[in-house]
Amino acid sequence: MTDTDLRTAAHDSKAWPYEEARKLLKRYPNGKPASDGKPAPILFETGYGPSGLPHIGTFNEVLRTTMVRNAFHALSDQPTRLIAFSDDMDGLRKVPDNVPNGDMLRTHLGKPLTQIPDPFGTHDSFAAHNNARLRSFLDQFGFDYDFASSTEYYTGGRFDDALRLVLRHYQGIMDVMLPTLRAERRETYSPVLPISPKTGIVLQVPVEVLDADAGMIAFTDDDGERIVQSALGGLSKLQWKVDWAMRWVALGVDYEMAGKDLIDSVTQSSKIARVLGGRPPEGFNYEMFLDEHGQKISKSKGNGLSIDQWLTYGPDESLAFYAYREPKKAKQLHMGVIPRAVDEYWQFRGNYAGQDLKQRLGNPVHHIHDGKVPDETLPVTFGLLLNLASLPGVGDAKTMWAFLHRYDPALSAETHPALDKLIGYAVAYGRDFVAPTLNRRAPTASEAQALRELDAALAGEDGVAREGEDPAVTLQNHVYEIGKAHYGKEALRDWFKVLYETLLGSEQGPRMGSFFALYGIDNSRRLIAEALAKAD
Repeated sequence: MTDTDLRTAAHDSKAWPYEEARKLLKRYPNGKPASDGKPAPILFETGYGPSGLPHIGTFNEVLRTTMVRNAFHALSDQPTRLIAFSDDMDGLRKVPDNVPNGDMLRTHLGKPLTQIPDPFGTHDSFAAHNNARLRSFLDQFGFDYDFASSTEYYTGGRFDDALRLVLRHYQGIMDVMLPTLRAERRETYSPVLPISPKTGIVLQVPVEVLDADAGMIAFTDDDGERIVQSALGGLSKLQWKVDWAMRWVALGVDYEMAGKDLIDSVTQSSKIARVLGGRPPEGFNYEMFLDEHGQKISKSKGNGLSIDQWLTYGPDESLAFYAYREPKKAKQLHMGVIPRAVDEYWQFRGNYAGQDLKQRLGNPVHHIHDGKVPDETLPVTFGLLLNLASLPGVGDAKTMWAFLHRYDPALSAETHPALDKLIGYAVAYGRDFVAPTLNRRAPTASEAQALRELDAALAGEDGVAREGEDPAVTLQNHVYEIGKAHYGKEALRDWFKVLYETLLGSEQGPRMGSFFALYGIDNSRRLIAEALAKAD
């Protein structure tokens, strides 16, 4: 595949990152203009509100934006840049449920997040702690980004010219926002939020523009005193929709996606950006991640999965795979989705090598690895590893490798490092979420008869492949034939369910031929014997 072939195919690909990237080609058909004569970088932005711990939804936005950025690189030679922007000058409105020292935090409500002590006691501020957590995770994934702090941009004067622009167009911004507000909110709304010189709180009070060019404003402090001060240099910040628009214009943002819950915000911020003389960025609205109860994931509630939780039980590629699929469809995000995401990732990765260029560009792994998909394949599924790891006496990596080496002597941690990592994840997930739920029920009389026939069939196999045969296939054929004899071809699903429930203690399970081959004939017959003992 040459770069020319890739570029030609990418222009026609229906994969969503390429569809999004083509919006930027349309935005700048002749490249983004620059004042110094050099091509200006196409600017991608993601936003993060550090009022709570970063979660997978936060990471998801950076990942998806990076996929669009990579897709754009396939379509164009124009330079790009990604800014991960932290709104850390926002005032803390409520105390998150999932952080320590909540009483201390309540004494600082309303203050900028960078002015609130770190409840974890590890950083200079609450925002610094959460920013560090986010950056650590983004670095772990190898994202290419520039981190930006709202506090640093405001206090360092980088937004001063844009703030003057907001003050000059104050009424035009009010004309955009006031029709969207309730009557009582209109009475107090201001695009500019001054910082109280007495309490340090971000005030939600009306503001009078005294001198836009000088940046001077007036407002009434909480104690009723009229204050005249500058809006520049970090002495104020903007209401969030106005802030978003100002940032787009000040930084020249060309692409930013947002959740479906922010559609109205995108609309209003886009109007404000035009009032300021700028052009809103391209982007699309993705659906939200939900927890196991169908509720939106929230930083303040701490529901859903944390980044660390997923990575305890599944590799980062599986998380990226889950985020890539169907971005405009709401998806539940809980522990139960991890095993399927792992196996589906490896299924798509296994298909990649045999696909033509068009198919590869539509394969999620192409976008997860930016076209550099590793060669290593997986000899067994993650689901099969989970079933093995959940059995009594097998829940450690050394024992798992003993089974795998007997299954295929060529397998080792050195030759299959990805498999070695998956074993670790399977042991952890099996220990914490599978084994505690297992309940191997007793078979009925008719089920016991079928199990005896299966045992007899296994007794005739030594698990060693005959020339040209795969033991897993041979054993699976035994399972099928006995199932068809007792349940009929149309009801084989019932037979498999019997095997899962009586031998493994679960409602779902792997291909039993593969499981028997991996677990071994003697061990598999022992499982059957234990099940039959319950029936007697």
